[in-house]
Amino acid sequence: MRFLLDDEQREFARSLDALLTAADTPAVVRGWAAGDHGPGLTLWRRLADAGVFALAVPEAYGGVGPLPVETAVAFVELGRHGVPGPLVESVAAGVLLGGVGGPAAKEWLPRIASGTAVVSLALEGYGPYALDADVADAVLTVTGDELRLTRGAGGATGPGATSGPGAATGPGAPAGPGVPTSPGGSTGRPAPTGPGAPTVSVDPARRLFRPEPGGEVVAAGPGVREAARAAGTWATFATAAQALGCGEALLRATVAYVKQRTQFGVPVGSFQAVKHRLADTLLGLEFARPLLYGAAVELADGAPGAGAAVAAAKVAAGEAGYAAARTALQLHGAVGYTEELALAWWLRRARPLRDAWGTPSACRARVLAG
Repeated sequence: MRFLLDDEQREFARSLDALLTAADTPAVVRGWAAGDHGPGLTLWRRLADAGVFALAVPEAYGGVGPLPVETAVAFVELGRHGVPGPLVESVAAGVLLGGVGGPAAKEWLPRIASGTAVVSLALEGYGPYALDADVADAVLTVTGDELRLTRGAGGATGPGATSGPGAATGPGAPAGPGVPTSPGGSTGRPAPTGPGAPTVSVDPARRLFRPEPGGEVVAAGPGVREAARAAGTWATFATAAQALGCGEALLRATVAYVKQRTQFGVPVGSFQAVKHRLADTLLGLEFARPLLYGAAVELADGAPGAGAAVAAAKVAAGEAGYAAARTALQLHGAVGYTEELALAWWLRRARPLRDAWGTPSACRARVLAG
């Protein structure tokens, strides 16, 4: 498939890039991780004004969607700039509520589209955690054929071990309850404990909470299952786009660094081994890009194989983004571990994005089944 963005889509990407560059997103991420959500919520409203959250909300509820291609464009930029918050979850919640309809959709979809509500989401099959539930105006959970809604922020608890969306697994994951660790070192803060404390994550700006039990049942029946399936596919798709953007940012920063870092009197970027490592990283990202946009086209067309196409894109983008993080860490050397370097936040995010909303093994299984 030969896929090119049109002029309007490219301009949308440029406008988001300019907006996020001016917003100083590294400072926003640092504040979000420390519990200062003000700058992040200000940026959230600016993204809403740019139309980001309206992309998955049907026109009948004040949105412009569903527009999968434009969603991919937006989330690549969000990933490239490292914007924090339940971005994926809010978009997926728009798909979920749009699928079930009813009073909950009428109440929440216009607020999601306009950015006046932050919504997080937890679905069966994707882990028990809701991202940034402490700042969300509502948390949606689907269990079986019931959709429940919990209003307000906070009130979630989680164990010290991580799993599910944004989970920390494998090398660099917490060794046990309450042990904060991440690629690039410790978070530098004690593990949170007690009611309302988030689960420790590799990325301290991805705060994982167990939703409160109970909540208001806002929809029930087979339609909820179908809407939840679609919402999960969109969450996987948007996370793949974020992972691709994160990998692009890591590669760009690494290329710039090896041009200026010298060894034996010459830039290390002139060494053949370094060039090969960077080329392999670029190839991985460029291979993932057409899979992502191909999946967007299938989603837009409502193709029967859209779920498998999304899963394939998630595997490719997630693995490419994580490979970019490993390359960046190796070629930056010890400086890559320091929290003073903004790169550390992208390094910490690459692996959670790889595993969030569909681990590589789960996505490969979906591709084979599809």
